[in-house]
Order: sequence, then C-alpha cells, then structure tokens
Amino acid sequence: MGETGKEEYKIQSFDSETQKLLKTALKDPSNVDLEKVANIIVDQSLKDCVFSKEAGRICYTIIQAESKQVGQSIFRRSLLNRLQQEYKDREELRTRSLQAWICYVTFICNIFDYLRVNNMPMMALVNPVYDCLFRLAQPDSLRKEEEVDCLVLQLHRIGEQLEKMNSQRMDELFSLLRDGFLVQEGLSSLSQLLLLEIIEFRAADWKMTDAAQKYYYSEVMD
Repeated sequence: MGETGKEEYKIQSFDSETQKLLKTALKDPSNVDLEKVANIIVDQSLKDCVFSKEAGRICYTIIQAESKQVGQSIFRRSLLNRLQQEYKDREELRTRSLQAWICYVTFICNIFDYLRVNNMPMMALVNPVYDCLFRLAQPDSLRKEEEVDCLVLQLHRIGEQLEKMNSQRMDELFSLLRDGFLVQEGLSSLSQLLLLEIIEFRAADWKMTDAAQKYYYSEVMD
C-alpha cells in the first residue's frame, strides 16, 4: 500500500528536524520515540486536510516497519490512543474548528482504510468511524457543504468495507441521508446533488455507472 518514497514526499511541510524524525520512523522505527511520532502525525492531520488524506499510508508504513523490526506495536497503540482521545472530544473539536473536525474525520477514515488485522479492517475503529459519519448526517451538518462533501468522500472511500463490518448501521445512516435529501430545508443545491449521488452510488452496490458519472460530473462543472 504505497511506497516509502511517496510518504517522504508528503512530509515536506514539516520542519527539517521533524522530517528527519519521520523519515527515521518510516525506515528504522526502533530508533525514535514512536509515541511522539504518533502525536506529530495526528497534530498535523488536524491542521492540514491534505496531509490527513495521506497520513494513513504513512502510519501503515511505520506499523509494518515496527512489526518487522521489533515485533511490537507501540506506534499503533499510541496512534489509536490519540485517536480515541480526539474521538471523545469530537463535539468540542467541531465547535472549536470545523476544518479541524473535517480533518479528523478524514484522518480516522483514512486510518480505517489502511490499518488491517489479519487482512481485515480493525473492529475497534468501526463504531467510532460510524459515529463520526452519523454526526456529519445530522441536520446542522447537512446545511454545511464542507461537511456534506467530507461525508460523501469518506463513503466513496470506505463505505463498502464499512457496510461489510456492520450493515445495520449503514442502513440507519442512509435512512438519515434520504430524510435529509427529501425533507430537510436549507440544503444547498451542491449538497443535494452530493447526497443524491451517494444514495445512488450505494444503491448500485457501491459502483458509479457511466451514465451517473457523466451526469454528476456535468452538474458539478456547471
């Protein structure tokens, strides 16, 4: 899942000392403070949504390297502890900074996408990820295009595998989205389009038909 070269490219926004620390963590994790590395990655992910989209790949590489080198999971444990901490404070985070909240959702979904136990997504992340997506499906969030856009992007990325882990919660989530699309006032035309697109995407077994792609792409471009 991605080569180290790509991960190194994505850490150019850090200062030189932090870049050196992260490069060492990617190749020789036993020689760095992995708890510190986990906190650096999470802190940056909450500030930088571009980085939060790529951070899963970096974390995956460090976890693989640590497992091969020392057979431990200090980094993974530190990462999950910090994710849990932010998860508990998610409503406060959203109130404080909508961008940081969107970055957090992007990050935790990215981690869910990349981290595997016996080639399966981590069960410990399933409900926290669902809870974040449910928060994005609430009426006040559906009135904010940034949150709708985040919700739809994450469902495109991990919706199918998330449904396999718990289909009942996915049914409940899409019931909220259909209600939001049909009855909620105050939705922008772009938000309505995004919601309709993701509802149809799931109905088509998480696939985008050619006709739908042409339609939605032309609508967004217009």
